[in-house]
Amino acid sequence: MQILMTKAAHGRVAERLAKVAPDAQVVTAAPEDVYELNGKPIDKEAIDPEVVWLSLDSYASGTMGQLYGRLMKSASPRWTQIMAAGIDNPIFRNIMEKGVRLSKSSAQATPIAEYVLAHALSLQIPIQAQADLQAKHEWKSTPYRELGNTKWVLVGFGNIGHEIAKRIKPFGVDLTVVRRSPKAQGDLADRVIGLADLPPLLPQADVIVLACALNDETRDMCDAAFFQSLKPGAILINIGRGGLVDEEALKAGLDRDQPAHAVLDVFHTEPLSSDSWFWDHPKVRVSAHTSNSGDGNLGRGDELFLENLRRYLAKEPLLNEADPREVGLPART
Repeated sequence: MQILMTKAAHGRVAERLAKVAPDAQVVTAAPEDVYELNGKPIDKEAIDPEVVWLSLDSYASGTMGQLYGRLMKSASPRWTQIMAAGIDNPIFRNIMEKGVRLSKSSAQATPIAEYVLAHALSLQIPIQAQADLQAKHEWKSTPYRELGNTKWVLVGFGNIGHEIAKRIKPFGVDLTVVRRSPKAQGDLADRVIGLADLPPLLPQADVIVLACALNDETRDMCDAAFFQSLKPGAILINIGRGGLVDEEALKAGLDRDQPAHAVLDVFHTEPLSSDSWFWDHPKVRVSAHTSNSGDGNLGRGDELFLENLRRYLAKEPLLNEADPREVGLPART
């Protein structure tokens, strides 16, 4: 079996990889379309991997394109582990259309959940008001609503949604989870509903977090009617995809305090143009699609690949395997 990955990724996992797949031929890729097999140069036309690992460093180093190109030219690829949590990028559909199994990443779920919690806390606990009083040397009380008295709606309950729920539920929040297939999820949610059942709950929601995939059902789900249903003072946090939100409807809603604050890590057009209204809006927090940028992603991604490789070789179910129907392809038989 031949495995294709970046040279940097192999350097991190070589010893562990040898224990999981001792008989594998490992082809490593470096920038400028340079490849090695067992440390010796190999002609790229001789590469025909069964497994391809599109690791986080392949994206950062610019080698993902060449790994993807080799995968698509290969005759025998059967499984690829990717660095992304979402598969709306067309290349992932192309991979699955070729008949290759694809596993998504859960590595970024931890920092994204921390991002959500940090912003929600800082918008509900009057940290800025206290700082303003400090600057004016004023001794004044700053009452606030405790997190345990708030109602949250979490749209999407994949790896990211689970990590968010694990962090907010200990505060005692009332948590409604919205997912494609409503069913019980242990102690993490007070209720689980489908997207069609969301509108009646919006007027009571204090915090709405968008952590779902972008598809025909969810595109522009936060439209004018959505924002008109929000209670004044609500908080919207979007770490899913920009296409989930009608941005002009959001702007109109902010003028009415529906929502009072929007924390946005994703946008219809990225990067944002320098003259976008988002940058300077007093009720908007902008980050550059960077909620996932925790320093533990590489390590978690390595562990996920190695575990999934073990499962692949043992013919066990893969973690986070994508369903072809997610990208509009027929279900795998």
